[in-house]
Amino acid sequence: MLEIKNVWKTFNAGTVNEKVALRDVSLTLKDGDFVTVIGGNGAGKSTLMNTVAGVYPVDRGTIIIDGVDVTRLPEHKRAPYIGRVFQDPMMGTAATMQIEENLALAARRGQGRGLKPGITKVERELYRTLLASLGLGLEDRMTSKVGLLSGGQRQALTLLMATLKKPKLLLLDEHTAALDPKTAAKVLETTEDIVQRDKLTTLMITHNMRDAIAHGNRLIMMYEGRIAIDVSGEEKKSLTVEGLLEMFSKVSGSDEADDKLLLS
Repeated sequence: MLEIKNVWKTFNAGTVNEKVALRDVSLTLKDGDFVTVIGGNGAGKSTLMNTVAGVYPVDRGTIIIDGVDVTRLPEHKRAPYIGRVFQDPMMGTAATMQIEENLALAARRGQGRGLKPGITKVERELYRTLLASLGLGLEDRMTSKVGLLSGGQRQALTLLMATLKKPKLLLLDEHTAALDPKTAAKVLETTEDIVQRDKLTTLMITHNMRDAIAHGNRLIMMYEGRIAIDVSGEEKKSLTVEGLLEMFSKVSGSDEADDKLLLS
């Protein structure tokens, strides 16, 4: 479903601030894979996701989504293939619009706009059912402005909107980092339910090693712009934080890297 082949990305090339963010990165996700991505600050996690989404053009390499070469496509032309949830709960929704209006926008993504009624009765019932599945009581507040919701409620709604059209690829960019632990756990539980229900191919960046181990069928760790660790299957199921740090120390050749990873 996703093929990243020999991708390089450098920022501020040729200046004193030059930073090689991705170094010859290759990664393949099969249909239905749920891959968690972890690494210290500056390891290349967000840059990897942003190159897939089309936010940053790559210097070299190829990106293919479901057999389509999207390497040279701008961000808006990749949108039909991708659902995305950002770290900031405010980014994925329109604050001044109602909950049901936000869902209607998500449902019409990629379609032409006409003079038909805004939201039909059938659609409204569908939205009510989907919102009820979140367990947050939002199905009784469908005409409320999204700006009145808490960060956790808004992030759960964003997740629902990003997956409403069943994207080829779901990108989760530290989507629980700005939430308190209890709310983050609820959003992660909802994420797991939606991904498993719809069998979505998912790439999830997280700053929490326990979450990275607990969720998904595969875990990759980035270090200095490269994929340093890639575990899946039974190896991932038996993984612990201590075991992960030990693997990272061997790859990086330094205990200092462990500290950076924990602090990030």
